[in-house]
Amino acid sequence: MGDSKEAGAEAPPAGATALGGLSLLSPGEAEEPSTQGSALCLGGSEVKSRAVVKYSSAPPRTAFARLQEKTDLKLPPANWLRESAKLGPAGTTILGNSKKSKPFSSFGMAYDFIDSVGNDVDVVSDSENIKKLLKIPYSKSHVSMAVHRVGRTLLLDELDIQELFMRSSQTGDWTWLKEFYQRLIDQKWQRKKKSKEHWYQKAILSKFLYYSINGDGAAQPVPSAAEQREPSGSDQTQDADGASWPAPFDMPASVSEDPSASSQGGEPLEPSYAVGHVASAPKEQNLATLFSDGEDSQGLKNDFVRNILWTFEDIHMLVGSNMPIFGGGRYPAVSLRLRDNNKPINVLTGIDYWLDNLICNVPELVMCFHVNGIVQKYEMIKTEEIPDLENSNFSTKVIKDIAQNILSFLKSNCTKEGHTYWLFKASGSDIVKLYDLTTLCEETEDKYQNPFTMPVAILLYKVACNMMMKKNQNKKHYGTIRTLLLNCLKLLDKSRHPQIIASANYMLSELFQLDEPKKEESSECPLNENSDESYSEEEEEMPDSDENGSYSTSSDPPEDSKAVAVIKSVGELSVPEKYKSIHQIRPSCAFPVCHDTEERCRLVLSYVLEGLKSVDNSIKKESDLPAADPSTPIPLKYEDESTRGGPEGLEKQMALFLDKMGSLQKGNYSSQSGMIPGSWQHKMKLQLILKSSKAYYVLSDAAMSLQKYGRALRYIKLALQSHDTYCCLCTNVFSEVLLFLSQYLTLCGDIQLMLAQNASNRAAHLEEFNYQTKEDQEILHSLHQESSCQGFAWATDLSTDLESQLSVSCKCYEAANEILQFSDLKNQNPEHCVQVSKRMGNIRNEIGVFYMNQAAALQGEREVSKSVSTAEQQLWKKSFSCFEKGIHNFESIGDATNAALLLCNTGRLMRICAQAHCGAGDEFKREFSPEEGLYYNKAVDYYLKALRSLGTRDVHPAVWDSVNWELSTTYFTMATLQQDYAPLSRKAQEQIEKEVSEAMMKSLKHCDVDSASARQPLCQYRAATIHHRLASMYHSCLRNQVGDEHLRKQHRVLADLHYGKAVTLFQLLKDTPCELLRVQLERVALAEFQMAGQNSNVGKLKTLSGALDIMVRTTHAFQLIRKELVEESGQPKSDGPSPAADSAPSLNREEALKLLSIFESRLSFLLLQSIRLLSPGKKKASDMEGDAALRTNKHVYSQLLRASANRDTSLLQRVDVLLHLLGQLAGGSATQ
Repeated sequence: MGDSKEAGAEAPPAGATALGGLSLLSPGEAEEPSTQGSALCLGGSEVKSRAVVKYSSAPPRTAFARLQEKTDLKLPPANWLRESAKLGPAGTTILGNSKKSKPFSSFGMAYDFIDSVGNDVDVVSDSENIKKLLKIPYSKSHVSMAVHRVGRTLLLDELDIQELFMRSSQTGDWTWLKEFYQRLIDQKWQRKKKSKEHWYQKAILSKFLYYSINGDGAAQPVPSAAEQREPSGSDQTQDADGASWPAPFDMPASVSEDPSASSQGGEPLEPSYAVGHVASAPKEQNLATLFSDGEDSQGLKNDFVRNILWTFEDIHMLVGSNMPIFGGGRYPAVSLRLRDNNKPINVLTGIDYWLDNLICNVPELVMCFHVNGIVQKYEMIKTEEIPDLENSNFSTKVIKDIAQNILSFLKSNCTKEGHTYWLFKASGSDIVKLYDLTTLCEETEDKYQNPFTMPVAILLYKVACNMMMKKNQNKKHYGTIRTLLLNCLKLLDKSRHPQIIASANYMLSELFQLDEPKKEESSECPLNENSDESYSEEEEEMPDSDENGSYSTSSDPPEDSKAVAVIKSVGELSVPEKYKSIHQIRPSCAFPVCHDTEERCRLVLSYVLEGLKSVDNSIKKESDLPAADPSTPIPLKYEDESTRGGPEGLEKQMALFLDKMGSLQKGNYSSQSGMIPGSWQHKMKLQLILKSSKAYYVLSDAAMSLQKYGRALRYIKLALQSHDTYCCLCTNVFSEVLLFLSQYLTLCGDIQLMLAQNASNRAAHLEEFNYQTKEDQEILHSLHQESSCQGFAWATDLSTDLESQLSVSCKCYEAANEILQFSDLKNQNPEHCVQVSKRMGNIRNEIGVFYMNQAAALQGEREVSKSVSTAEQQLWKKSFSCFEKGIHNFESIGDATNAALLLCNTGRLMRICAQAHCGAGDEFKREFSPEEGLYYNKAVDYYLKALRSLGTRDVHPAVWDSVNWELSTTYFTMATLQQDYAPLSRKAQEQIEKEVSEAMMKSLKHCDVDSASARQPLCQYRAATIHHRLASMYHSCLRNQVGDEHLRKQHRVLADLHYGKAVTLFQLLKDTPCELLRVQLERVALAEFQMAGQNSNVGKLKTLSGALDIMVRTTHAFQLIRKELVEESGQPKSDGPSPAADSAPSLNREEALKLLSIFESRLSFLLLQSIRLLSPGKKKASDMEGDAALRTNKHVYSQLLRASANRDTSLLQRVDVLLHLLGQLAGGSATQ
């Protein structure tokens, strides 16, 4: 008999369409779920039933042939046992060849409808098993079924003890179960043979069906003696034909060693799973199909004509059925039955017929009655009338209660995924027992003797794979997937099933998203590390004694202690909600919450390590390989250019890059362990290595944020070693993998930079770097089996040299940036590209500043008279080159602020170069050199470029102010040097004065004295100093100028103007009394010079009065000096060192004393001149005001002379005297 699905896969002949309403799906429609279903009202009460055909290989329904009366069914028809598309496998099924469910029939269905398993469906089973369970309270026959749990789904399969033990006597399998059965249940077990009457009835039914499809009511000649003998030999056929009980697996036939043996031409609904594209794996790296059609040889094929999703009340079942359905004419869908007219229909038969029609959604039953094989009559019965037939009365409500009680009983007690449970009721017994065969099997020497182990493991694995591959999979299902995979791994022997173990561990690692935000972690369900077994059932909870049976009653035999649960009487199943489960099934499992990134990554790495071990252990060494088969082509490692995943030049670019980085060892790409490219080991190891590199990268990033830079460097080293191994194994380079490498190198550059900036803690960083866990060592060992892992060793060395660390950091960024130039990565990842460019600009700034500081240090050590050394010039060139490249980096991404800062640093470098040239030559003969002017002007240019880069102050006020200050400083320094060391040998005095004036005014322009900021006092001091210097310069010009009176007047006005502004600004400052006093004294000197040139007494007296007025206004400066002197004198002697330590803001006593002496002498001179000019001899007429001023001036002058004569007077006392005298002068002038 051919495969029923293959037969059904043929297209029906033209016009062969089903008539009526209920038509089965053709194979082409099998993928679309039918919407057919009905709620049947039976026996006055409603039982909800809905059947949806999910798959059908049956041909379009045709009408059955109504046999004439007196047709002799004992005579075989001509077509008997011939293959028939109309019957499908029905003829042989009824003869018994395949009627008994194969022990893995539910697994075949589960594989075909993997989406339903674990979620939507409560039960997956053969319809015969469903019927047998629902008939338990009515039947005395034995029940023996294997029960498996996957999520919320139970898989039920017939466990034929007789056939099982017959095989065990031949193969030695299941001996432990046979001993257990004989010891505890049936000590005198023997196989029961079926009667001749049984086979007679089977043959009659088979001939009746063939007559019904033949259409000819007459008996036909017997085909041959051989075919007549066929029914009697069917007992042997059953054992020979059905590959029901495979021996324990050494290696699953479903796991093909040949990577090309993938399931490409399987069944229409066969879901072929590849480990494939999950989460972050590159699309091109999908692994080959793990399960091929070799599963079918292990009895895992879906052999049913149709698979039906049957909803019975609130129970959802995926049921397989082979019942032949006829239709046509007035009867669109009927089932055909043959009954002996002398034997009434009993309850068991009635339930059988009713459930078959309900499951297949057939509304009517046609019954053919015969007497001793002679057809008598036909009778049509509606499905809802079957429960009310004479001698076959049963309550549909009771059947519903039985179904709900059995399901609740099984779900409450079959709690462990991966375990095989045995539901057993002995023949004639009312007690139903449930055993955990897995627990019993583990007590034997070989726990893998359970033949269900491999199919269950594959199913758990396939369900997890299916859930993983759903694009819209919610994270809440990760707990379910994890439980499925962990239970799958528990069932498998590591040495026998390395491929599934490696793949399962890889998927477990994929469950933990390494780049998820931390805030999502807190919303996870609570950590439940011990719930690896099942979903929500608490196995420690004691079963209720009323509902689930008691194990301690005296009526129960002592052997019941081995049972998981017991139904003491089948009658209890008919009681409504007797076994209502209190264990509700949760749709998802608790998924472990990783409270920090390191914990999550460590879990990922533990699964990666297990996967790598599985792959490594499965790789055969070259010495173990068998001799080459001449007929098998040797796989060569090349790829057609037309089939490449990326652009043609990408691999070549990457190879050149890796060669430059030192990653390739003489161009060797091949695996050192002997892995064959394209094999499952090769593909799986690539995925695992890539996952490990990502986990180490995330660990490194987390350590970086914790400022554990040594640990971060260790992790990024492992990440780069993993990636290097990946590149050595993988010939096709994908953009995602290149992006990972760019990110790794970027982070490595960050770490090296931070290590350079935190050199003080180097010992702790070194200790963290050298520490390594056992897990890391084992992963590294696996990597070393494939490559030397030295590709990026230069990037991860912990150097003690600052320059070396900065250089390595820069090289890392440059390498990361170079990778982004490959393919279209730059455009695909603009944010990462910007970050790399920023880091390159930053590190080049750091290196430029490092070289600049070194050059400044050399300059400080060099003697003043010596010229600039070659070493200094080399450092300048290096520093300038770094700044220039950094500016280009920032400008390329439009970062004006950072570009301005680097331009500012370049300006500072130019100033250092200028300072280096100022020391040459004798100090006394020194002039402002052309080199100094050149470099200062270059510095000015760079500062102006920085301001142009920013555009306006609003872009970044702090940077704008900083650049402005530096520019002002440069102008001020240049003007000061030109003023102090005037290049008179090269330029005229007037030109120098003009240049100084212009530079000072430019400095003043960029010196913001009005904006309130931390720098405002500095700006005010700078501006005051500029005004003071300009006033001094014009004062000097006035003294030296001869001839041009207009120019002299202009200089005098400018000097007076700048002196006034300098005084105003110095008075705003609280810590510059000496500067204020000096400016005032210079103003007095200017007045004296002016007085010397006057001839009239009136003019002189007026100028003299103005000078004395300036003297009086110095009171503010002396008050500040006095305040500081009082504060100093009030400090304890123990605090003596503190003024020295803080000498900048404290009073310069030496300068103050010098200025005080000058002030006293000038005041004495002015008073004397005033007395002379105001004396009566000089005046022509009496003047009352003049007389008063004369008396005041004489009095002050005499006091000043007496005070000056006293040599022992302290500075504070002298200041007090002056303040007193100035006060008298102010009072005298006020009276005037």
